[in-house]
Amino acid sequence: MSQQITNQDPGHWPSVNAAVAPLVERLVDSAAGLRIGVGKGPKGCTLVDCGIEHRGGLEAGLLVTEICMGGLGSVSLQPAWSFARWPWAINIGSANPVLSCLGSQYAGWNLAFGEFFSLGSGPARALAGREELFAELGYKDKADTACLVLEVDKTPPQELVEKVTADCGIAAKNLTLILTPTTSLAGSLQVVGRVLEVAMHKVHELHFPLERIIDGLASAPLPAAAGNFLTAMGRTNDAIIYGGVAHLFVSGPDEDARQLANDLPSNNSRDYGKPFEETFKAVKGDFYAIDGSLFSPARVIVTAMESGRSFHAGEVSEDLLNRSFGYEGT
Repeated sequence: MSQQITNQDPGHWPSVNAAVAPLVERLVDSAAGLRIGVGKGPKGCTLVDCGIEHRGGLEAGLLVTEICMGGLGSVSLQPAWSFARWPWAINIGSANPVLSCLGSQYAGWNLAFGEFFSLGSGPARALAGREELFAELGYKDKADTACLVLEVDKTPPQELVEKVTADCGIAAKNLTLILTPTTSLAGSLQVVGRVLEVAMHKVHELHFPLERIIDGLASAPLPAAAGNFLTAMGRTNDAIIYGGVAHLFVSGPDEDARQLANDLPSNNSRDYGKPFEETFKAVKGDFYAIDGSLFSPARVIVTAMESGRSFHAGEVSEDLLNRSFGYEGT
């Protein structure tokens, strides 16, 4: 009997913080060309401004997304022939989507200090290991440097730096905080660049065994920029909910792959069918009142590796993308 090979061997997983160190260095060194700002923050940490006082752009967003994925994902912008009016897609791939997406990219670290609030994402999460998810994964990173991405439009307070460095066990001078407002080009791109991570989070919520995820690809259309946070948040969510496509390669029985494909897409949600901004306003801004199954790619393909069969479910909706992205043509 042949031994089954899986990705789920945390003892042999690489350090995501070590993997991103060259990418963070590249981001900092290319600041002028990327139109981003680099400076010192509280306690001597490094702050990288990708859209607050510095405009940033799509190229910065691509690099930030790769950093968010722990240096274990590929990110590119390519033509999206599926949509007549939204011709560019963010394409994501990862050879270890469990670690890259759930262990790094997922925005799961709750950081609140007074009026400041952010969900931290990126490799520093794995160094701190403050979320229950890491006990489940059986993974805790070891590194001397750390990087955290915050979707904010203002500089974080000293208390956040103190907590992050204490939980990560590093000096503040070895911490890099990347700030990406959702209204910025870099910020909106790195949110839509979570299309594979959104699929992986849904897989986790469905209790499909993570060790059976072998590989993953995903894409989503690049939304039009928005000048206010609510519209920007709506468009980045809708890019995934109504335009995202994920392809997962899994081990195990065909019927399990078929069931996963059927359960994954966003059209399983009771809140499916209108732009996210409308849904958010209808619940008066209570994010937790929204059906969690809405946060999924529009269409999925699950390939069962042993049989080679692929199961398709869900559908993209360009009409809803047009409504969300502000299309005003005829």
